[in-house]
Amino acid sequence: MSLQTIVKRNAYYDSVTLMVITRELQKLDGVEDVLVGMGTELNLDMAKDLGLAEGELDTLTANDLFIAAKIDEAQVSMQEIEEAFNDLLNKKTESDDEDYNPPSLSSAIQSMPGANIVLVSVPGQYAASEVDEALEAGLHVMLFSDNVSVEEELRLKQKAVEKGLLMMGPDCGTAIINGIPLCFANAVRRGKIGVVGASGTGTQEVTVQVHKLGEGLSQVIGTGGRDLKEQIGGLMMIQAFESLIADPETEVVVLISKPPDASVAEKIYAIAKNSPKPVVIDFIGGDRTAIEAVGAIPCISLEDAAQKAVKVLKGQEFKDFAGFSLPEEEITEMVERELAKLSSDQTELRAFFTGGTLADEAMKILGQNYQIYSNIPLSPELAIENLPEGRGHICVDLGEDQFTRGRPHPMIDPQTRTDFFKSHVDEQTAIILVDVVLGFGSHKDPAGAVADSVREIRQQLSKKGRDVVVIASVCGTDLDSQDLNKSVASLEAEGILVMPSNAQATRLTDRIMQRMVKGV
Repeated sequence: MSLQTIVKRNAYYDSVTLMVITRELQKLDGVEDVLVGMGTELNLDMAKDLGLAEGELDTLTANDLFIAAKIDEAQVSMQEIEEAFNDLLNKKTESDDEDYNPPSLSSAIQSMPGANIVLVSVPGQYAASEVDEALEAGLHVMLFSDNVSVEEELRLKQKAVEKGLLMMGPDCGTAIINGIPLCFANAVRRGKIGVVGASGTGTQEVTVQVHKLGEGLSQVIGTGGRDLKEQIGGLMMIQAFESLIADPETEVVVLISKPPDASVAEKIYAIAKNSPKPVVIDFIGGDRTAIEAVGAIPCISLEDAAQKAVKVLKGQEFKDFAGFSLPEEEITEMVERELAKLSSDQTELRAFFTGGTLADEAMKILGQNYQIYSNIPLSPELAIENLPEGRGHICVDLGEDQFTRGRPHPMIDPQTRTDFFKSHVDEQTAIILVDVVLGFGSHKDPAGAVADSVREIRQQLSKKGRDVVVIASVCGTDLDSQDLNKSVASLEAEGILVMPSNAQATRLTDRIMQRMVKGV
């Protein structure tokens, strides 16, 4: 094998494009390993870890592109790899809608003088300067980049608040502003329910459920996951909350987050107490009593939050939704039918999520009855590395940094989950629980990728006289490009049980697990 490198100076391309191209080049005959990236510290460290670093890489800057590969020169040459790279890049360019790609933020602002929001997605160490420039220009900001320090986040949000601007992020993945979806978001109708969310897929789930219930969204504002920590003080949650209260198009406000730090919760509850508009709060696993004490409406799930928001908007009575959309008799029949597929020694759950908040919600439901080990555990002792002898129930957030370093997020590229099906499902697996997230930014057919994985794993298990129960929920709408109904149909064609929400999919999982434990 020969280690070779191509360097293209001052040739910037976005990281997601290069990650996808890397995966395609990896498929070429004669390529043992390959990495395509910009010369950032992260990518250069990754090249070293993969044994792909050569001397020339030490001279690169973040504006230089490199292709490093271990190849069998009898099968493929670096010239052929470069040609394949150019072909893949041209396909990406031809599929783009825009003819002009501004080389800097200032030139982008000049080319679109009417724009009032900037989406920043650059390596974290360069993000703050871009946000600074946008805020100085009087523009709202959605900061998709992660790896931005807490100190920088606080400074930028303080600056935004002083100027009366939004600074959504860092690591903000979902927003819908004036009906325009940004990053990972779904196609939903406009309406009178406003949402502020510190979690991406949690926000998506609420907006999708609102749409399915026949209502729509006024504004959907992201904050970034750290916003409700004491260090940041909930600056953007508060800014967005007060904006929706003042917005004449918003009649009901929904807040979504993991439980805030106490000092931040106190500030938010004070605003909720004085809000002239109904406030629905899903601080997942948070203090229900504290929410009720300020006259806000607490929720037990993301779906429950959507249902309560819609009923409040319509002036209807509401209560906690803790059951199923299907009649109880149908759920019982479903449980019995699925149990009949399993052998007595099939006892374990494998939950593979692309959405971190959906995984967290599932663990909070299942954790009432079972020990669920995870890479985002509910408590430290349930960290996945503490899994006893490798056996037990696991729930994995595949969108965590440990799985996205050097590869696209699993909502963009389902390969990570495909790999987990192959490596973590065996004869002792009883149930596989998955989310399928549609919408802007997501893979063109995530349901089809799950269906393919299930088909393959069932073929393998059938050779050993086994089957497996697979349960899914689809976070998407009929307006999404991937098509909710088509996605559900492709999953059901592979014998996958598709439930109307993440909460219902998890409750069905719990119901089957309870029967397995009882053994009756």
